[in-house]
Amino acid sequence: MSNMNPQPETTDNAQRTPTKYFTTRRLTYLALMVGLSVVGAALKIPSVTGTPALDSMPGYLTASLFGAKGGALVISLGHLATALTAGFPLSLPIHLLIAVGMAGCAAAYGWVVRRDLWLGLVVGVLLNGAVFPAAFILVPGFGTAFFAAMFIPLLIASILNVALATGLYVILDRSLDLKL
Repeated sequence: MSNMNPQPETTDNAQRTPTKYFTTRRLTYLALMVGLSVVGAALKIPSVTGTPALDSMPGYLTASLFGAKGGALVISLGHLATALTAGFPLSLPIHLLIAVGMAGCAAAYGWVVRRDLWLGLVVGVLLNGAVFPAAFILVPGFGTAFFAAMFIPLLIASILNVALATGLYVILDRSLDLKL
């Protein structure tokens, strides 16, 4: 007499089939965006290191259209492609750290831009162009001189990347059925 209820307990989760994050369609879009990032890696903004480029736009666009995970992946690989084409001027470990930081910037942008377009644009530019680079002031060997030398090129690249991604997000979100 422990269970007098003849009806089995079911929840909505029990009735749903689990979905995979990396579906064929999503992988195709991600591969396309990574490819665009590699192309953007060749379009550089003049700087001391040679790494600011238009590689981030596809990552920001992916974060806004498909979510933080995809955007973080694309922007990280895009930065590594840019660093590779510049010869890893800050060393591979530093560029891996930068790729992780840029992934966080893209994730934050993707989350904010879906809620408020203009605020997302400002958050993306400020995080990637000023706040994240300012963290390198604390890293030994970089300091304020490195930040001062890189601030304008990074800010210009950030404005271009985020503005292009936001503009494309507005166009694509309204015109395409990109439900993944």
